[in-house]
Amino acid sequence: MNEINVDLSEYSKHQNPFRQYYEGGLDTFIVRLQVEGMCQALVEGEIVTIRPGNLLLFQPGDIYDLRIGLSEEGNVMSGDYYFMSNGPGMREWWEQKQRPTLTTIVEDSRIKSVWHQIVMEKRRLDGGTPAIASSLVWSLLLLIDRAIEETPDEQSPAAHHALRMRQYVEEHAYGELRLHDVAQHTGLSVSRAVHLFKTHFGVSIIGYAQQLRLARAVKLLDHSMLSLEQIAADTGLGSYAYFHRLFRSQYGISPGAYRKKR
Repeated sequence: MNEINVDLSEYSKHQNPFRQYYEGGLDTFIVRLQVEGMCQALVEGEIVTIRPGNLLLFQPGDIYDLRIGLSEEGNVMSGDYYFMSNGPGMREWWEQKQRPTLTTIVEDSRIKSVWHQIVMEKRRLDGGTPAIASSLVWSLLLLIDRAIEETPDEQSPAAHHALRMRQYVEEHAYGELRLHDVAQHTGLSVSRAVHLFKTHFGVSIIGYAQQLRLARAVKLLDHSMLSLEQIAADTGLGSYAYFHRLFRSQYGISPGAYRKKR
C-alpha cells in the first residue's frame, strides 16, 4: 500500500458559531465523521444538515463549506473526527471505487478508536512517525469502507438499529452478554430488538453470539496452548461442559478431539 501523508487529524468540538469555506477548492482530501451535535455542509451543490453518524468525503478541487451555528435552528454544538491528507496512498484509496460524499454509517467504536490513535500520533512534539500514521489511516479507511458497504441502501430506522445491535454483539460477545443490554443500546424493547435482529440476519442475537464464540474457540484451539477450560472462559462460553456440548453440536467432534487432529 502506498504511503498516506497525514497533514492534520483532530477531534474538533465547537460551541460557538464557526464557518470553514474553501471557495477556490480544496488542496487536500478531507474525511470527516460527525459524532456530536449538528452542523451544515455543502454536499453536491446543496447545504444539508449533518448529524451524528454522517460521514463526509472530499477530494482536492471540491468546494468545501462547513457551517456550525449559522442555520436557522441556531445549534452551536458540534463534535467531529477529521483528517486532512495527501499522498499516493490517499489517491490510491480514493480511486479504488465510487463512494458517496455523504453517508450515514452505524456508530462503531473501532472506527473511533483508530481515529483517536491517529489524532494522538499527530499531536506528538515530533509530529509523529509518518509510517505509523500512514498505517493507521489505511486501517481507518478499510474500516470506513466496510461501514459504507454495510450501510443499507434504504436508510430505514429498523436496518440502522439492526446494524447497531450486530456491532454491539461483536464487541461484547466474549463477555457477559444480556439481551437487555443489546436492546438498551439501541433504545428498543427486548422483544422488538430480538425480532429485528432475527428478521435482518436470519439468526437470533444469542445464536449470532454463539457463532462468534465458536469461531474464536476454533482459532484458539488451532493457535494457542490454552486449556479447554480456559478457552471456554475466554470465549464467553462459560463452563467446559457447555463449550463441549455446543462445539460437538456445531462441528460433529469434541474440542479435545479437534485439537488432537491438528
